[in-house]
Amino acid sequence: MSAGATICGTQSQEAERSLLLNQYCHLRREWTYREMVTAPSSKQTPLDLMDARRICIIKPSALGDVVQTLPLLPMLRERFPKAKISWVINSSFANLLEEHPALDEIIPFNRQGGWREWPPLIKQLRAGKFDLVLDLQGLLRTAVMTWSTRAPVRIGLQTAREMSHFACHQLIPDSDKQMPAYNRMWRVAEALGMGATPRETIITVSDSDRQIVEEKLAPISRPFVAIQPGAQWSTKRWPVEKFAEVAARAADTHDLAMVLIGSQGERLLAQQLQQEIQQRNPNAIVLDLAGETTLKQLSHLLERSTMLLTNDSGPMHLAAGLQVPLVGVFTSTSSVRSGPPPTSTTRLVTTTDACQACYKKICPRTGDLHLTCQKRLSTAPVLDAVNQLVTQLQARAA
Repeated sequence: MSAGATICGTQSQEAERSLLLNQYCHLRREWTYREMVTAPSSKQTPLDLMDARRICIIKPSALGDVVQTLPLLPMLRERFPKAKISWVINSSFANLLEEHPALDEIIPFNRQGGWREWPPLIKQLRAGKFDLVLDLQGLLRTAVMTWSTRAPVRIGLQTAREMSHFACHQLIPDSDKQMPAYNRMWRVAEALGMGATPRETIITVSDSDRQIVEEKLAPISRPFVAIQPGAQWSTKRWPVEKFAEVAARAADTHDLAMVLIGSQGERLLAQQLQQEIQQRNPNAIVLDLAGETTLKQLSHLLERSTMLLTNDSGPMHLAAGLQVPLVGVFTSTSSVRSGPPPTSTTRLVTTTDACQACYKKICPRTGDLHLTCQKRLSTAPVLDAVNQLVTQLQARAA
């Protein structure tokens, strides 16, 4: 990306932020008196006893967070069987929610559309007449969405920032950043008296989507490992050459093919990984499907795989939600705070560098210290985790 593009992108983000802040302040002024009159008091019905007929989940992104929120839908349907349940989500992730049996309405939000997206969205949220709104994102833009609903009960999490807590009547306790993300989302179920409900990740995949995936997988005739080499943050991307070393050796040891996955923006990364694997193991079968599947098609692809080898990423949480075996590599994030729930078929490998789990999107170090969290995580523990998991799975299948 050019310097000019970077500057323009920054200016666009600042313009959006300024617009949102102005809109938020306007909404707060407009409804201050009504909030004083109608805001829930200490005598309000507790959440575990309340009824609701129109519920809105506000969780636009990111993919992993959306996946970890999905178990709330069956819970909400059981808790409020007659309610209309809506979800505000980024357009790029809406495909994942389509035809969900517990969801009545998808409200897509195209953040790339700029300020023009906001007036119709606010109008739609006001028209929804929601009586329970869950802001599970906790940012300025979701505060605007939350406040726009004018719902009498608006709930958030303790991770709320950018003044978003002002749009909520209540923040659910014990839902701060120290709580693992999958448990933090489930605090909503517990607050509603449904904590004992089984957590269920439902993704409805059509026969046509399954057929598309099967056609794409036709070139390989053996079990395969799916590999996600990308991640949203540069600090979460374990080097491609290290993924290649693990993949090349695992392919030879276990007679497995490799299927590379990722978004459109990760296609070059996947192409590089394919070349690196085949340089190390010319006999390895590698199929590059990065950018070639929808989220629902990716779901079926993951279910067809033997396991997933991945960075801390959205597909990692998608695989975990679908109970697909996985090996996850963690560098700048914590496997405890940001990883999936522990299971017998989940292996999470963490760097031993001192700055591990810094949660910096861009490494602040320079020179030899730049990205040492990635450099100091060798291929040995990751390969060991892959070998152990594949051996376990093969023994189970025998």
